[in-house]
Amino acid sequence: MNAPAKIIELSMQKTATNQPANDARAPLVELKNVCKSYGEGRSKTSILKDINLDIQEGEFIAIVGFSGSGKTTLVSLIAGLIQADAGELLKNGAAIREPGPDRGVVFQNYSLMPWLTVYENVALAVDAIFKDWTPAQRRAHAEKYVKMVNLGRAMDKRPAELSGGMRQRVNVARALAANPDILLLDEPLSALDALTRGNLQDEILQIWEQDKKTVILITNDVDEAIYMADRVIPLKPGPDATFGPDFVIDLERPRDRAALNHDPEFKRLRAEITRYLMDIGLQKAQAEVGDRVKLPDVRPNTSNDWKLDTSALKPSQTDLGKARYLEFANLSKIYPTPDGNSTVKVVDGFDLRMKKGEFVSIIGHSGCGKSTVLSMTAGLNDISEGGIILDNREIDGAGPDRGVVFQAPSLFPWLTAFDNVMLGVDKVYPHASQDERDDIVEYYLTRVGLADSMFKKAADLSNGMRQRVGIARAFALSPKLLLLDEPFGMLDSLTRWELQEVLMEVWERTHVTAIVVTHDVDEAILLADRVVMMTNGPHAKIGKIQDIDLPRPRSRKALLEHPDYYRYRESLLTFLAECDHTH
Repeated sequence: MNAPAKIIELSMQKTATNQPANDARAPLVELKNVCKSYGEGRSKTSILKDINLDIQEGEFIAIVGFSGSGKTTLVSLIAGLIQADAGELLKNGAAIREPGPDRGVVFQNYSLMPWLTVYENVALAVDAIFKDWTPAQRRAHAEKYVKMVNLGRAMDKRPAELSGGMRQRVNVARALAANPDILLLDEPLSALDALTRGNLQDEILQIWEQDKKTVILITNDVDEAIYMADRVIPLKPGPDATFGPDFVIDLERPRDRAALNHDPEFKRLRAEITRYLMDIGLQKAQAEVGDRVKLPDVRPNTSNDWKLDTSALKPSQTDLGKARYLEFANLSKIYPTPDGNSTVKVVDGFDLRMKKGEFVSIIGHSGCGKSTVLSMTAGLNDISEGGIILDNREIDGAGPDRGVVFQAPSLFPWLTAFDNVMLGVDKVYPHASQDERDDIVEYYLTRVGLADSMFKKAADLSNGMRQRVGIARAFALSPKLLLLDEPFGMLDSLTRWELQEVLMEVWERTHVTAIVVTHDVDEAILLADRVVMMTNGPHAKIGKIQDIDLPRPRSRKALLEHPDYYRYRESLLTFLAECDHTH
C-alpha cells in the first residue's frame, strides 16, 4: 500500500462516524449504520451500506457523490421520501419516518408548476405550511424569499420564460420559504453554466450566512464543495456505497475564489480530495488488453472529394510541428435578429494559427461564440466573413478530414458500439481489408475502456460509455483535425476526469491536431498546449492566449503538484472574472 493510501486508511479509522471533532453538542442529524437496497432476491442491489454521519446545527456539509454512488438515495432518506432497510436516521433524537417542512429539498431538476408564476410557485409551499397565517402575512413571506434569490423583477413570470439558473433560484426560494431547519441540495447547480453556477453558489452562501440553516449539499464538483462547505465527505461509488474520511475545510469565510487560488491550505485540500477520489473511483484503461490488438499500418482516405489518394496509405504521421497547418483568418459569423430587420455579429474577427499536432483549448462564458467557431471549422455552419485553411485547403463544408465529438454523441441507438464506429471506418478505409477495419475499431474501443462492452447496443450504454464511443469513433477515422465541443460537459466529475485521461492517452499516440471547447478551466489547462480565451458576445473575439508550458504526457495528479499549475489557473480565472464584470 502506498503512503497516500495508508494516510487515507488511518483517516478513515479515525473518522468512522463522520462526526465533527471536539464538539460536545448533540447533533441535529444522526445517521447510524444506515443501509438501503433496491430489488428483491437475486436482483437485489445494495446501494448504501453502513452509512454513519453526525451533523451539527448550522453546519454546511458537502457530500461529494458521483454517478451510481447513491447520493440521491441518501438525500431521499434524510428527506423522509423513502425508508432505510436497516439502521437509524434521527433528527433531534427523533426518528425520520416521513417528509416534513423542517427539511427543504432542492433537486437537480426543476420541479416547478409550469402554469404558475414565480411568486405562485413559492406561495404554493407557503400556503400549505402556514395555514394559520393571514393572507397578507403569507404573501409578504413568499415575496421575501423570491427577492432573496434576486427574482423580484421576475415575480410574475412563468417558468417557460426563465433561464435554467432562474428556474433553479425558484426551487431554492420555495425550499427556503418553508422555513426548514435543514436544506437538502441534491446537485442543484450541475446543469448550469459555470458563470451562473458561481453566482448561485454565492447566493446560497449569503442565505446560509443570514439564516444559519443547516445545509447538506450533494455535488460532484470538488471546487464547489471546498468553496462552500465546512466539511467535505466523499461517498464511495456503489454498490455498497459508504462514506470516506472527513476533510475539514478550515478556510476563512467569506471565501474569495481568486484569493483561494493563492491559499496553500486550499491547494492542499484540493489535491488531497482529488487524489482520494481518483484512487477510489478511476478505472484505468485496460492497457494489457489493448496491447493484444495491434493498429494496422494503414491510413484513411480523408480527402474532401472522397476519392482514394494513394498518399493517404502511408502509415506514419509526418511534419508534426508544421507551422500554419490550421489557420483562421478574420473569421466572423453574422446572424439575423429574431425580428429579421437587422443582423448581429456573434463572432467578430477570430484570428489564430495552429501547428500540426498542436492541442488548443477555447474557453469563455456562455454565448461567446466558442461553439460557433467550432461548428464553422467542422463545416456544419456557414462562414460569414473570413476563412479557415486546413492543410493548405480552404474549408467550405463538412468532410472526413475532421472528426467531431459533441457534448451528446450522435450514435444510432439500435447499433452496437462496434457497429457505430465501423460506420465511419468503412467509409474512410475503403482500401483496407475487413480484418484491418475490424482491428481499427477494436483497437480504439479498447483504448477508451470498452473492451467488454463493444458489442452492446448504444441504447444500453451509460452517458459516459456513449461518450467513449464518440471519442473512439473520432480517433478511429484518424482525421487531420479533431474537434471536441464540450465533450464531457454532461458527465459527473469522476467520469469526466477518467475520460480526460483516456483522451490524453490516445492523443499521445496519435498527436492529431485538436481543438476543444470547454468552460472548465482545469480541463482547458490539462489538455492544451495553448488556451484561447474569448471575450463575451456579441462581437466576440480572442481576448488573450495563454501558452501552457507543462510536461507531457500529463495527468491530473501530476498537474496539481506542478509549481506553475496555479499560475496558469489564475490567468484564466482572472480573464473570466474580468469578462463577467463587463457582461
